[in-house]
Amino acid sequence: MPIRLRPARELLHSVVSNDTARPDNRLALVDQALFAGHSAAGQRVVIEVVWVYEHGIDLDGLRRFHHNLGYGLLGRRIERSPLPFGRHRWVIDRGPSDIDVAQRARPRAELSDWADERSQLPVDPERGPGWHLAVLPLADGSTAVSLVLAHYLIDGLGLANVLADAILGNTHDLGYPPPHSRSRLRAVVQDARQTAQDIPEVVRAVATAAKLARRGRLEVARSPAPRPAALHGSDGDDVVVVPTITIYIDLDDWDSRAKALGGTSNTLAAGLAAKLGERVGRRRASDGAITLQLPISERVEGDTRAFALSYARVSVDPTHLTTDLGDARAAIKQALGSVRETTDESSQVLWLTPFTPNRAMKRMVDAGFTDPDRPVFCSTLGDLGSVLSRLDGTDAEYAAARVTGQRITRQWLERIGGQLTVLSGRLSGKVFITVVAYQPGAENTKSALRELAARTLAEFGLTGEID
Repeated sequence: MPIRLRPARELLHSVVSNDTARPDNRLALVDQALFAGHSAAGQRVVIEVVWVYEHGIDLDGLRRFHHNLGYGLLGRRIERSPLPFGRHRWVIDRGPSDIDVAQRARPRAELSDWADERSQLPVDPERGPGWHLAVLPLADGSTAVSLVLAHYLIDGLGLANVLADAILGNTHDLGYPPPHSRSRLRAVVQDARQTAQDIPEVVRAVATAAKLARRGRLEVARSPAPRPAALHGSDGDDVVVVPTITIYIDLDDWDSRAKALGGTSNTLAAGLAAKLGERVGRRRASDGAITLQLPISERVEGDTRAFALSYARVSVDPTHLTTDLGDARAAIKQALGSVRETTDESSQVLWLTPFTPNRAMKRMVDAGFTDPDRPVFCSTLGDLGSVLSRLDGTDAEYAAARVTGQRITRQWLERIGGQLTVLSGRLSGKVFITVVAYQPGAENTKSALRELAARTLAEFGLTGEID
């Protein structure tokens, strides 16, 4: 949700290190935690943004945009510490040398398939490049552009800022060093010295973790144990692209309906996500509610963290959402207040990240994905302005973004009980809503997901274009 909280306690990147005149290029602890955890668990999460122009595109203008992307927060990659308990660092990586322009046009009906194909092409936040940009001419004279990036470089709202800067020609020198600019000996000495300086914070983190663990044991004791998901069919190890659709709704229609239901634009997005969650079997077994997981931006001016986010969990009864959003609005407001009270504790525990073994990291990530509440991830980027539609200086008629994974297996999706991610934003005179969904045992196809989305929109009194 596009709500600003106070900055996290650890904003290290404006501090100058004693070892070098450069700004401190260590990853924020939350960035290292997510990268290390997903690496240990074999997860690769990417963001894809797709623009559609109902006309040809100015390739020279697009190449300027491509060049500028390498001089912002995408112009970097992660360099690991030589110490197993050291902090990783950002180093310069300007990205790929050019745009990938398809040599032949494809039918407009194949646009979604092309976007899927692009989303699965490798990006590497550690070895680089961490992103790629591509252009596809379509047979009806329109043009599509796809940007795919490793999520470990930047979060959604941060990416919106990066895109706006690149479009406007605003480039930045982040002060990061080139890759491997430190000798191994120097890196060991620097990282060991820094680790020693961090010991007081680590000690406090141990105490905080112990307190949270005692609290957590009580919560776990009261919660139902997760049930193992059964595999359906004999192709559990197949790599699949999770079905994704994009819904476009006129802004005036969307805002009018939100007001009529007693909600806001953000509440309507959350309500739609919860109702979709009900339709794909994500109600809690204990009480039939839907758990929404809402990211909340903490990003501030000059922030170089990849993930400047907190998360709120909201329980929503989906029964009356299509006629009244009042209860959901109140529940979301209360959850946001709770996040403000608990941010400091969770931030303190992150100091343990460099000392956490890979096996423990993997267990924590797996536990998050197999959450017995089967949460629906619902991200609302808010009003993104008109600039983000002008990659080449002209306006795209359609634009949308999604968060998805690479090389996901059917076996894994079945084991975690499926997934549902809903991401929305206001752009180009429309609300876009991207739905990424997999339900164990169901017909997991785009056509089935489009039908489900159309029925759900109708329940809310909404209509839209569904791609």
